[in-house]
Amino acid sequence: MTGVVIRPLAASDEAAWRRLWTGYLEFYESSVSPEVYGTTFRRLLSDDPHEFHGLIAEVDGRPAGLVHFLFHRHGWKIENVCYLQDLYADPEVRGRGVGRALIEAVYAAADAAGAPSVYWLTQEFNTTARQLYDRIGTLTPFVKYVRR
Repeated sequence: MTGVVIRPLAASDEAAWRRLWTGYLEFYESSVSPEVYGTTFRRLLSDDPHEFHGLIAEVDGRPAGLVHFLFHRHGWKIENVCYLQDLYADPEVRGRGVGRALIEAVYAAADAAGAPSVYWLTQEFNTTARQLYDRIGTLTPFVKYVRR
């Protein structure tokens, strides 16, 4: 993990964040409106503990990855849980520990917030990322459904 630094997202990161998040969305063959970009970035910078949080991974001083996460209530627990929503590393830095460092930073943030449970979703075909997830997390038997 040489040369990888994880830090909070800052207002000055907007252009780099947009580039990274666009790469993430394109990987999942998705897109969002300019309004969603602006709203999401503002939420990530909010001081509200119930809003999303964002971290940037820098490799050799250059933004090369991101993670977004959220703390929320859970009906089966007293403490909050942490949902890791978006995780992305530039293709040219994959295999250098960026994804692992971002996930471990979310684990540390969750521990600091008293939310020991961290979970995330990925698509079944995301085999490269799942190799990391299988080492750093536990695959559950849950299947996701969404409203029609």
